[in-house]
Amino acid sequence: MKLIYDLTYDNLLDLLLKEGYKKYRANQIWDWLYNKKVTSFEMMSNVPGEIIEFLEKDYQFQTLDVVTTSISSDGTKKILYGLSDNNLIEAVVMKHHYGNSICITTQVGCNIGCSFCASGQLKKKRDVTVGEMVLQIIQTERVINEKIDSVVLMGIGEPFDNYDNTIDFLSILNHQKGLNIGARKITVSTSGIVPKIIEFANLKTQVNLALSLHAARDEVRSKLMKINNVYSVDKVIDAIKYYLEKTNRRVTIEYILIDSINDTKEDAEALIRLLDGMNVYINLIPYNEVLETPYKRTPLDNQKRFLHWIKQGKLDVTLRKEQGHDINAACGQLRSIQEKKITWKKL
Repeated sequence: MKLIYDLTYDNLLDLLLKEGYKKYRANQIWDWLYNKKVTSFEMMSNVPGEIIEFLEKDYQFQTLDVVTTSISSDGTKKILYGLSDNNLIEAVVMKHHYGNSICITTQVGCNIGCSFCASGQLKKKRDVTVGEMVLQIIQTERVINEKIDSVVLMGIGEPFDNYDNTIDFLSILNHQKGLNIGARKITVSTSGIVPKIIEFANLKTQVNLALSLHAARDEVRSKLMKINNVYSVDKVIDAIKYYLEKTNRRVTIEYILIDSINDTKEDAEALIRLLDGMNVYINLIPYNEVLETPYKRTPLDNQKRFLHWIKQGKLDVTLRKEQGHDINAACGQLRSIQEKKITWKKL
């Protein structure tokens, strides 16, 4: 049985209209789901019983089980959620001066297989459904008792490897009658699945796009990210150029700094050449070390040196303020640790 949260507004409207119900019934139901945030059909007091019975045939309410939480000294909170099939996913809440930002999971595991990433150590079991993405927002707001103000799809998994569910989730997230989070407060991150970048560009949405690049030279990027063997640096950048042309929206370039791997002067010069003249913003990220990998984070002085080199190249760049390092906040780490401790069973 599907989750009621799997339905986009248009899905729900079509479903009800085909059964002869009026359009305003879809508005009522969505108000209960996303404004009042009820937890059962029975709580929808102004929706006729026959509509409730119709929906209950194929759709259900559900919550995510909080398996464990970790809170960083900087206020970052990581929540490990249990799904109905006993799989585990993660959400991370970061506090900023502009409100709460959440990083959500789009897949149980990940097949992209980045060698530095905790998510890549655990192969993909399945895609996260639209409703399970929605519940990460709703349930986390209940856990923290505060509103989520912005959303990034940068947790476990590759959003564009779960493309259709991701797009439907974005429509619920952005819909005025849905979760009502502005498109410019939403960011989708991709490791560089070229056909989906192009497809996403053609939607001409205002949602932000981030590219996990991490190296500007093929020999280095292929070592870090096996997807580069399919979509090389040049192919990915050509897709980003297409996106920029179609949307006129600046793209964020994510670049994790790994000691002696991608943080040399040669790497900086290659990055400057690659991105010269493009409407991009480079986000340098201190590496969150993962026990299963040999990689180490670039020392702070070398991080600042790399930042200086990129600034000299006249590119827009910042060094990300670190959040959650003391609670293993890199995507997949808490899930990996938990799965090694226990086999979780739903109570």
